[in-house]
Amino acid sequence: MPNIENIKKFKNIHMIGIGGVSMSGIAAILTNWGFNVTGSDWTQSESTDKLNAMGIRVTIGHDLEGVTNSDVVVYSAAIKKDDPEMLEAERLSIPTIERADFLGELTRCFKDTICISGTHGKTTTTSMVSLCFLEALKDPSIQVGAFLNSIDGNYKVGNSEHFIIEACEYVESFLKFSPKAEIILNIDNDHLDYFKTFDNIKNAFVKYVKLLPDDGVLIVNGDDSNCLDLPQYTKAPVITYGINNKNVDFYADNIVFDNDGFPEFDVYKNNEFFCKIKLSVLGNHNVLNALSCISLCDYYGISKDDLKNALAKFTGAHRRFEFKGKINGASIYDDYGHHPTEIIATSKSVNNKKHNESWVVFQPHTYSRTKNLLDDFANSLLNFDNIIVLDIYAARETNSYNISSEDLVNKIISLGKDAKYIPNFDECVSFLKKNVKENDIVLTLGAGTVTQIGPMLLK
Repeated sequence: MPNIENIKKFKNIHMIGIGGVSMSGIAAILTNWGFNVTGSDWTQSESTDKLNAMGIRVTIGHDLEGVTNSDVVVYSAAIKKDDPEMLEAERLSIPTIERADFLGELTRCFKDTICISGTHGKTTTTSMVSLCFLEALKDPSIQVGAFLNSIDGNYKVGNSEHFIIEACEYVESFLKFSPKAEIILNIDNDHLDYFKTFDNIKNAFVKYVKLLPDDGVLIVNGDDSNCLDLPQYTKAPVITYGINNKNVDFYADNIVFDNDGFPEFDVYKNNEFFCKIKLSVLGNHNVLNALSCISLCDYYGISKDDLKNALAKFTGAHRRFEFKGKINGASIYDDYGHHPTEIIATSKSVNNKKHNESWVVFQPHTYSRTKNLLDDFANSLLNFDNIIVLDIYAARETNSYNISSEDLVNKIISLGKDAKYIPNFDECVSFLKKNVKENDIVLTLGAGTVTQIGPMLLK
């Protein structure tokens, strides 16, 4: 059982935004440890229903009574200071803790917190590592950024000292954690609305590596030069992996793809054949994700058989090239990719699959990212046969950037490829219905509401 001494003083915990991916996992872990948890959220969801079923009282709307009866209020980053529940906590002098800070407290309850970070691939790799630990019967606690079929949710409460979590670099929240093991998948130009410069992003990762204890372990991508700069900042053992760089501890060779686009490859450890792995997810980027997982799990003594079985069973996290159904004989997939690097990786996955023409319906995510990376977005979308762009999904921003999806479409057209700007979802769906054909692939892409297009098409 993890050591909960440092949070025992909070018998009653109220959570604002309890339905969120990370918040709901925290709520479940706390309830399992015997804390009395209440919470509120704007909207009812599968997540809030599950929490209610566990006996957690979740209010849709504001719950001032929950605040009144609590010893501490945990709130998600989206909650503003003038939120009625936050004001009530202030009025009653009840302490408030932001989600990432509180999750940091939880990581200190476990002897072995395993943090998976990087700009892309966190959710997939956290899922892979989780499945390997489950396969090896290590009974970990898990917190992952998407719904995972094998644990029927986005979290699992285990009874061992292992806590496997996705550690996000946005607003440097991963610096609040106390990791024993770190996987760093890649370092890329993202979240510039917060970081402003790439150097600031790299610096955040340097600070993150310095959190490791000497008896921890650091696992880094040897194909990413920015990752290779990091080992100098820790005394912990370092394990490297790669595909292009063979001067690493673990590398993949003889990668082949089947008709579905699923890779099979040989893994080498210290230049000697280690095992053959077959994945049930697409793309070279997932070969790299799997290598990071294998590097970590081998360090933890997980057997080759458990690794092979777990990785073969993993069919992808929710919204990661997820199959939605067919229309006119064309296959519809949905993916969360919202950065040029992710779009390129996804387009390569599409090209590894046997198909006729490819269609992408892309919804840019945030004005700042669209403005900063406009040329990169245009170039990354050229890999699809047919391109449709929806309006920018604002998320947390207002459009002070003087940017629109039409700018992106015009940029693509200037590069010699046709693209269509269709802001209306119904029009987009009827256009696709008229035009997609047998054996085409339709991909809805983005981190916002674009995910609604697939189900609308199938209706």
